[in-house]
Amino acid sequence: MRGLVLSAECEPRSGYVVTEFEKQTGKAIQGFNMWCRPKLEVVDVPEPKVGPGQVLIRVHACGVCGSDMHFYETDADDYILYPGLTKFPAILGHEFAGEIVEVGPGPERAGFKVGDRVTVEEMVWCGYCRPCRDGFPNHCLNLEEIGFTIDGAMAEYIVVPAKLCWKVDDVFARYPDEEVAWQVAATTEPTCVAYNTIFERAGGFRPGAYVVIYGAGPIGLAGIQLAKAAGAAKVIAFEVSEARRKLAEEMGADHAYNPTKVVPSELVMEHTGGEGADLSVEAAGAPEKTIPEMEKTLAINGKLSVVGRASQRVPMFLEQFQVRRSQLYGAQGHSGHGIFPSVIRMMGAGLVDNARMITAQYPLSEAVDAIKQSTLRQDGKIIVTP
Repeated sequence: MRGLVLSAECEPRSGYVVTEFEKQTGKAIQGFNMWCRPKLEVVDVPEPKVGPGQVLIRVHACGVCGSDMHFYETDADDYILYPGLTKFPAILGHEFAGEIVEVGPGPERAGFKVGDRVTVEEMVWCGYCRPCRDGFPNHCLNLEEIGFTIDGAMAEYIVVPAKLCWKVDDVFARYPDEEVAWQVAATTEPTCVAYNTIFERAGGFRPGAYVVIYGAGPIGLAGIQLAKAAGAAKVIAFEVSEARRKLAEEMGADHAYNPTKVVPSELVMEHTGGEGADLSVEAAGAPEKTIPEMEKTLAINGKLSVVGRASQRVPMFLEQFQVRRSQLYGAQGHSGHGIFPSVIRMMGAGLVDNARMITAQYPLSEAVDAIKQSTLRQDGKIIVTP
């Protein structure tokens, strides 16, 4: 079969101390400090074989994520930009949906069978370590990540643990066009990331709240819809791309601005009558620019939730958090807490309509071009169809 493979050279950046974990596993905890000179190509790869507790899936649609873009883009020293857990070479792609074509021994207990249409969690949690047993699967100590440390779904087939699969029948009931339904189902994963950021990690907000979202890429666009569905009185978005600002408004944002042309904090205070934001979401991956503005707009008991990935440290004025009785939350992943079934239900009910988010499609043979297109930061969601 064919797959989009990323290879890179493992060369620790000068001054970076390689951990014992990294030496033993070959995984980089901080990818941007380890992997350089990346190479992307669609090549022939062995078809995966299903094992106990696993299912073989024929991939119908796979989204391009900002992390895929950060594998492709490099800094001045030719290191990848992605800061997190990685191990290469690997087939990219972790936002996907497909049809189960083979079931390995065991997962019948989970109710899966050949022909089931599913989407899949990207976080391969072990279920045995202390964080998993405490109910924090996104922070598994033995974590593997589809498309990051193990082969992903920008390929014709993928094998995954059955425990990570979720049926998407509700999505197909909402969208009569099967091709559209597959593509929308592939957007479940980033929507779950946004759901985890807003509701699970930050604890959500009371209906009538003011919500501000920095960055209107796919996670930000999903966050806008989720916030409106949850009863936000106003959702304000900041995004440098004109095309994405238009998408933000189509998705339900009451206001969308270019943060390079305005002072975000001034507009937030104006639109909230001086009360500030009850929840601000960092989905831009530019915390050095967004966090200072978010600090200035904290409502009393306001919250900041950070999901955008970035490698730089950010100075913060903690006095502002103390006097405003405010909180900062870090968000990673999407697993557990009923997130996937909740998002699938919302998509099926029409509360989240990600069909509007999909702006480009590429065949697998042109997957490298899909990644290149994403670097323009003009699209909502780009889909690769094997």
